[in-house]
Amino acid sequence: MFFARRPSTSDGKQLKYVWWPYVVLAQREARIAQAAEARGGWRLWLYEFARFGAKQAWACLFGGAMVALLIGTWLWYPKDAPLARYDFLVIASVVIQVAMLVFRLETWEEAKVILLFHVTGTIMEVFKTYVGSWQYPDAGILKIGSVPLFSGFMYASIGSYIARVWRLFDFSFVNHPSFRVTAAISFAIYINFFTHHYFFDFRWIILAVLVVAFRKTTIYFRIRRHHRHMPLLLGFFLVALFIWFAENIGTFTQTWIYPTQTGVWQMVPFGKLIAWYLLMIISYVMVSFVNKPQSHVVKPLHNP
Repeated sequence: MFFARRPSTSDGKQLKYVWWPYVVLAQREARIAQAAEARGGWRLWLYEFARFGAKQAWACLFGGAMVALLIGTWLWYPKDAPLARYDFLVIASVVIQVAMLVFRLETWEEAKVILLFHVTGTIMEVFKTYVGSWQYPDAGILKIGSVPLFSGFMYASIGSYIARVWRLFDFSFVNHPSFRVTAAISFAIYINFFTHHYFFDFRWIILAVLVVAFRKTTIYFRIRRHHRHMPLLLGFFLVALFIWFAENIGTFTQTWIYPTQTGVWQMVPFGKLIAWYLLMIISYVMVSFVNKPQSHVVKPLHNP
């Protein structure tokens, strides 16, 4: 059987019809957690640090698989293969997405929102390559204009990460803006990605509005039993930073390149981090439409 029903993980979270290898790992992890908790001190800190990293890696499953495909095909995919590298990436991306749903690693509600981000990302890719912001140098059949269809899955992987990390860390919030506010900011970000080529670039104004809207927002996330917290704006920055790292891998593997990289590869300018910060907000807002940010209830340290 691929799926099994088990009572709970070490953090008390109920498991319902999950993939059986995950159940086995959860049971072993529960024993490690009990041992770390019994000893306490640095052992418990080290355990929670490792658990945090493992959860993040699990949340990055889609994005990590896509990055692995970029590196693997750059290193080993035959240049004279009947199927172009870009077309292979399209097919492989579809297989990954289907597997995520078959093995219940994403819900259908999340997949619908991720698909929407896939579409909006592809539209932007078509426009950006048309105006020369970047280019895809290789040949392929499965394209829209000069944009290979796998590019939309790169955007979808961001949505997948946010949806999965939201569930894995049991997100809750304090002072989260309303959906009307976040949707308006998201819409302004998306429109500005197009209009700034012809009119004034409003990104810094939008960024300022974003900071004002989220300045008091705190995100609570559960590594195991207890919730930790940080400013949500800082969380956005950390995610955008990792996306920037992934973009450097994408350009280094010649999957897409900027005009400044046509001769000799160089790192993507750090200023692009702002663009990814804003673009990631669009994905976050789309996922929040499904997950509905829950208010965090601060429990007293001692019962009266």
